[in-house]
Amino acid sequence: MKAIIKKGPFPGAELIDTQIPQIGPEDVLVKIKVTSICGTDLHIYDWNEWAQNRIKPPIVFGHEFCGEIIETGKKVNNLVKGDFVSAETHIICGKCYQCKHGQGEICSNVRIIGVDIPGCFAEYIAVPASCLWKNDKKLNPEYASVQEPFGNSVHALFADDKAIEGKTIAIFGCGPTGLFATAIAKASGAKEIIVSDVNSYRMKIAKKSGADYSFNPKEVDVVAKVKDLTGGVGVDIVLEMSGNAQAFQSAVKSCRRGGRVTMFGLFNRRIDVDFNDDLIFSGRKLVGITGRKIWSTWEKTAELLKSKKLNINPIITHRFKLEEFEKGMALMQKGECGKVILKP
Repeated sequence: MKAIIKKGPFPGAELIDTQIPQIGPEDVLVKIKVTSICGTDLHIYDWNEWAQNRIKPPIVFGHEFCGEIIETGKKVNNLVKGDFVSAETHIICGKCYQCKHGQGEICSNVRIIGVDIPGCFAEYIAVPASCLWKNDKKLNPEYASVQEPFGNSVHALFADDKAIEGKTIAIFGCGPTGLFATAIAKASGAKEIIVSDVNSYRMKIAKKSGADYSFNPKEVDVVAKVKDLTGGVGVDIVLEMSGNAQAFQSAVKSCRRGGRVTMFGLFNRRIDVDFNDDLIFSGRKLVGITGRKIWSTWEKTAELLKSKKLNINPIITHRFKLEEFEKGMALMQKGECGKVILKP
């Protein structure tokens, strides 16, 4: 099969011919229909500091995909050949404290597809049956492929709220997860959605996806704009999706007293937090999230996609053949894309 491999500890990747993976008794073999590029994949491709400390080449990377099961292990009884599936990319142990108390998304012994085990930038992937989600066969394969990052946005937006109808939302960072969050907030009845980013290309996508207002922090005082739009109060919910220290400061100041700031973006250094004024005396809630709730977020994701209340087509901006992966990586490096799709 064809596969994209991180061959060694240096930038770049290669398309190679390699053996179709073998499966164990609790695994399934999936023929990939669609895969998509994540920011994590770009980190691996660029070989940044995080990748250097985590990835052990050679490894096939990539973790967002959908496909058809073509073989099942002897102990697999919940899936069959022909099922249309996507993957919960966090493979949990099921034994640690978190797993036993319904918090598998923060499993102490988590392994990640395309990071700790071979990934999906290939024609086939072998994965544990326990981490697969069975899709409706009518679901658009491109939508099925992006459910993993879409689920990040669902989890971030609804973190501790069953509904966000009528609430004001600010989203800092218009990468794919920020864009998905924008579309989800719009479809879920948010009163007003404000987005902030320095990337004009992605801000235009945000407007198409449902943002009511978009501000570039290099051009305006975003906090002042948010306060002006909310009568000086601030928004109910803020999503920090950028991993930028300055954006974090603006995110907290844009949130109303007693509101929620959800942290999803990853920072490349420690950041300062004024706990007294920004959290303790203001009653703001700071929530860190990773991954998706297993499997309640997937159920919410399927419900949203089936509802047809949201349109994520503007967010999926580019489509390439697997062997053209370098074109997709180049677009992501420049920030001139939304979600990039690869098709074997």
